[in-house]
Amino acid sequence: MEGRSVTSSETLMTHRALPGDTNAAGNVHGGVILKHIDLAGAVCAMRHARGCTVVTASIDRMEFKAPVHVGELMVLKSCVNFVGSKSMEVGVRVESENLLTGNIRHVASAYLTFVAMDTDKKPTTIPPLVIETQTQERRLQEAALRRAARKAERKREKMTQDQMEQSPIYSPEEVF
Repeated sequence: MEGRSVTSSETLMTHRALPGDTNAAGNVHGGVILKHIDLAGAVCAMRHARGCTVVTASIDRMEFKAPVHVGELMVLKSCVNFVGSKSMEVGVRVESENLLTGNIRHVASAYLTFVAMDTDKKPTTIPPLVIETQTQERRLQEAALRRAARKAERKREKMTQDQMEQSPIYSPEEVF
C-alpha cells in the first residue's frame, strides 16, 4: 500500500461562535468546541484513509487553554501525527480569532485516535504515513510515546478491573 503524506490530509476548518453555542458565562461550551475538534479530526483522518470511513476511538490530552467568545472565529487545524495498521492519531489545534481586531489566541488542543472501517464496519488497513519534515518527525515520535502510554494505561485498567471482579469486597455491580 502506497503511503500518504501528512500534508495530503491536513485540514483547516472554521466555525463562527454564535449565541446558541454559549454557556451561562457567555463563553462557547466546551462540548461545542469538542464537537468541532472531533469533526476536524475525522475529516483529516478520512482524507488520509480515503475509501473508507473512520470512527473516533479516543480523545487524548484535551486541553482548554482560553475561552472562545461569541462572534469570534474558531479556526481548527488538524493533521495526522501517527499511523498504525488500522488506526491513526490526529492532532487538532484550535485558535480563536477576534474578527474585529485580528487578535488570534490558542484556545484548545487535543489528540484523537481514529480507526478506519470497511464497508462491513470492521477495522481495515490504512496507508502508512510519509514524513517529510523535522516537525512531522517530532510529532510522529511524540505520538508513538502517547500510543505506548495509552496501551500501558489500558493494560493497567484491565488488571485493576480483573482484580476488582475477583475481590470478595466488591461485586461488578458495585463498581459501576
